[in-house]
Amino acid sequence: MAVSYKDLGFVNTKDMFKKAFEGGYAIPAYNFNNMEQIQSIVTACGKSNSPVIMQVSSGARKYANSTLLRYMAQGAVQMAREAGHDIPIALHLDHGDTLELCISCIESGFSSVMIDGSHHDYEKNVELTSKVVEYAHKYDVTVEGELGVLAGIEDDVVAAKSIYTQPEQVEDFVKKTGVDSLAISIGTSHGAFKFKPEQCTKNEEGVLVPPPLRFDILEEIEKRIPGFPIVLHGSSSVLPEYVDVINNHGGKLNAAIGIPSEQLRRAAKSAVCKINIDSDGRLVMTALVRKVFADSPAEFDPRKYLGPAREELVKMMIDKNENVLGSAGKA
Repeated sequence: MAVSYKDLGFVNTKDMFKKAFEGGYAIPAYNFNNMEQIQSIVTACGKSNSPVIMQVSSGARKYANSTLLRYMAQGAVQMAREAGHDIPIALHLDHGDTLELCISCIESGFSSVMIDGSHHDYEKNVELTSKVVEYAHKYDVTVEGELGVLAGIEDDVVAAKSIYTQPEQVEDFVKKTGVDSLAISIGTSHGAFKFKPEQCTKNEEGVLVPPPLRFDILEEIEKRIPGFPIVLHGSSSVLPEYVDVINNHGGKLNAAIGIPSEQLRRAAKSAVCKINIDSDGRLVMTALVRKVFADSPAEFDPRKYLGPAREELVKMMIDKNENVLGSAGKA
């Protein structure tokens, strides 16, 4: 039986993006797979008074079980309210690849869906995205489309190389599809290994610095679709302190390189209204779990290693909201 996101306490992204665009900040879109991650998202965004988009991939939805996930997400809204945090929360499908998947999510209470047709040719992308928009808008659900391809690996999304978004296509795409926001490719990528070391240069401290994002493409897109909400995927900074903890406690994440925070902050002040963060959350949890196992090898209570990971994840997200995205205090 279909359920409306409004009955679950969620909002769609229309008002969120309007305020973000006018205020020069970006809404955090945090991916989650389990209870601890969803608790961290609600706690961090509640404490920093930030609007938030909780998002799940198709793979995460299968992992959690679609029915259980719906009630977990609904519980997250109630958890925020009972803690006194009146923040807008959207539930979003990340990288939906079929009309059927998008319909399933809409009928189970998602307030926003992404249809990623970027792996198709342009005309097929337009056709598929238009069908999702037509269905979603009947239920006041917002739709994110994508033009361009991000390299890297994220769950079922795999691409060997990036294909930058072509600014001359965006007007036509937005007009023909009716999407509410558009994910573009300007140099971000999925996963923890966003760049190869040989693509980077070393700064004065000897730290590898990746090539800058293509802000020229972003600026051209802004000119062609003024005021339209832009989305950046693959935007984790792959925080070195957590990579170091992982590697110092048995991990092997050599040459894990992400997007510098200052570039994301610059993007958040533009038409970019939504910034996706997944890998940083995975790294934080993995780092703290590895540390507990190394420091306390006799420990076998999941609460004793997932609890510290959850607490650290809250700290990381608050910092993102305050110092990178600029969304803190905007709820």
